[in-house]
Amino acid sequence: MIDLFEKIKSNRGPIGQHAKESHGYFTFPKLEGEIGPRMIFRGKERLNWSLNNYLGLANHPEVRKTDAEAAQKYGFALPMGARMMSGNSNYHEQLEAELSDFVNKQDSILVNYGYQGMVSAIDCLVDRHDVIVYDAESHACILDGVRLHMGKRYVYPHNDIASLEKQLERATKLAEENGGAILVITEGVFGMSGDQGKLKEIVALKKKYQFRLFVDDAHGIGVMGKTGAGTGEEQGVQDGIDIYFGTFAKSFALIGGFISSDEQVIEYLRYNMRSQIFAKALPMPLVIGALKRLELMRSKPELRENLWKITHALQDGLKKAGFEIGKTQSPVTPVYLNGSIPEATNLIFDLRENFNIFCSMVVYPVVPKGIIILRLIPTAVHTLDDVKYTIDAFSKIVGKLKSGQYQADKIAAV
Repeated sequence: MIDLFEKIKSNRGPIGQHAKESHGYFTFPKLEGEIGPRMIFRGKERLNWSLNNYLGLANHPEVRKTDAEAAQKYGFALPMGARMMSGNSNYHEQLEAELSDFVNKQDSILVNYGYQGMVSAIDCLVDRHDVIVYDAESHACILDGVRLHMGKRYVYPHNDIASLEKQLERATKLAEENGGAILVITEGVFGMSGDQGKLKEIVALKKKYQFRLFVDDAHGIGVMGKTGAGTGEEQGVQDGIDIYFGTFAKSFALIGGFISSDEQVIEYLRYNMRSQIFAKALPMPLVIGALKRLELMRSKPELRENLWKITHALQDGLKKAGFEIGKTQSPVTPVYLNGSIPEATNLIFDLRENFNIFCSMVVYPVVPKGIIILRLIPTAVHTLDDVKYTIDAFSKIVGKLKSGQYQADKIAAV
């Protein structure tokens, strides 16, 4: 037998093993100042491509005014308690109703955090007789929710519809034997690669198989579709999504999230989802702030239009300059490079210190060894000059990468 703390000390994990060298710079960096395209990192202003503030609402003057007034009027203690016991309000119910109307569903339930909401919703919706079928590249919150499932689960390779159908055949046989149901889970927009889930093709399979579709549209809500109602609207299959999830942490620039579905399904979640029954309700300023953000999403389409103008300029410019950005169909813009972890850290250090550009770096174990992803998130408040400067800078650092200037035995010292 081993002491728990000794086990932890001897195995810090694939990322944690680099904590001493990377903490505060490559991991847990501190961006300071007003949220926007330019923020302060380690005392210097940087061009920032790392925040999911898609519509630029974080510092919109109407949003800041509403947030301040709501905090002044209500504080963050109200409502005090879980929604079921003492924490409900007219504003909470108003937000749920307006969100339902926005995404064209009968009803909605608020959740305190997106991650928590997905995990607990999956746990609540299925029992040991049911079967889950899910995309292999689903977000960690989906994977953790699936791990809680006491029944059978089948995974299919990312967006592989032929494989999904095979898994549905297996799931159908098992569900018929057990008297269970089938839940298919995927994402609207995949946050690392930026490509969309093949919702149209998945919905079409309902003609052949009996299942319900749960879509995590964290990166799609407010961004995708003619009105910003999400990836289901973008692909013309919103009605085919049985359970729709959206977070406030991306385009809303807030905290919390929501789940929308048929009225009876939402009522079931409201009375059975443990993370909401036993957790304090969203504070009033967050709810009122979400109402204002939703109002701006619906009344100011120019925010979304400008986001897409910047997105197209960035992605088209990167491709024209010879960069590989994968199959992104959203503002999420991954730039794929080849190199080791030490090369990646030296590259990022150069990018931040000498070009004053801050973007996220993704390396092993999130992606295979030898792959580096520089992940850019354009927003409605970036400019075309920001795009041009970034593409020019990337061209220079890639030249250095290919010539071996970033090679090292250890990660960069900061």
